[in-house]
Amino acid sequence: MSTPPTDPKFPPAERPVRPRRATVNDVARIAGVSAMTVSRAVNKPDQVPAATLEKVRKAIAATGYVPNLLAGGLRSNKSRLVAAVIPTLSGPVFLETVESLTAALAAKGYQLMLGQSGYKESREDDLLDAIIGRRPDGIVLTGISHTDEGRQRLLASGIPIVETWDLTPDPLDMLVGFSHVDVGRAVCQFLHDHGRRRIALIGGDDERSHRRNAAFVQRALELGHAEPIVHLVPAPTTLASGRRGLRTLLEQDPATDAIFCSSDLLALGVLIEAQSQGIDVPGRLGVMGFGDLSMSGDLHPALTTVRVDGSRIGQQAAQFIVDRAEGRDVATRVVDIGFSIVERDSV
Repeated sequence: MSTPPTDPKFPPAERPVRPRRATVNDVARIAGVSAMTVSRAVNKPDQVPAATLEKVRKAIAATGYVPNLLAGGLRSNKSRLVAAVIPTLSGPVFLETVESLTAALAAKGYQLMLGQSGYKESREDDLLDAIIGRRPDGIVLTGISHTDEGRQRLLASGIPIVETWDLTPDPLDMLVGFSHVDVGRAVCQFLHDHGRRRIALIGGDDERSHRRNAAFVQRALELGHAEPIVHLVPAPTTLASGRRGLRTLLEQDPATDAIFCSSDLLALGVLIEAQSQGIDVPGRLGVMGFGDLSMSGDLHPALTTVRVDGSRIGQQAAQFIVDRAEGRDVATRVVDIGFSIVERDSV
């Protein structure tokens, strides 16, 4: 019989020992209770006497035991897990929604798993395969645009789905958002009402921005404007692309007197570039953003922008998921939270 090979890096006596995973039986032994009691303390703590619950919790802390949530989910048909897909983690516009979604779910005993799909070459389908295979209690998506394959997988999964940050009368399941078309038209009208006649756009190259831009251009033509210049930049948008965007727009039309940016970060870049060129804002050039970031009111000049209640989107999405996961009917499946124009000093 041959001798098993040895690891040359470690003599047998010094070879590291692989740590053993703590089990429910370890916790039960230390707490002096049965494994079933430990399971009940983890999954239904309100059904366990306070003194017993305290012993189990101390034993869990001592062993570092982490419950196998997948096994528990198979038994209860619930994972207590909700998956959310957003385009980017670097863009701050979605953070308010993620934070409120996380908090609202946690208050009901659910945890959030977050995935990043990207913009131009979306990875949503790959994420959906991984997510659906883990059978979460709900899926929260950003937007209403999905591939045919992605839609088919989502519909066939039977998992409650909430689409967000968009609006359609025909959602996959449930939806909470607002109309990007209405935003584009309202912003154009706002700039027109403030006397701007050579208006332009700097927008991220993504589907929702395109719809805002198209509605803006259409409304401008209806109001008798020349067709606005639309300058697209890669998504997610950045301060630097705002600076470059202003330079490009002024090269194409030096008479431009107002710019609608598809994010507040873009607008901040425009403001910085305007200042560097000695362009007076709002006297010579009006600037509007989208998103109403926490910094926007503290800029100089304070940024006029479009406010979307991201917290309400997250809270409503969480309520949709929890209601469906716990067997309650959802009478109103589409919630339009609307938007508002926050007028400050930059227009």
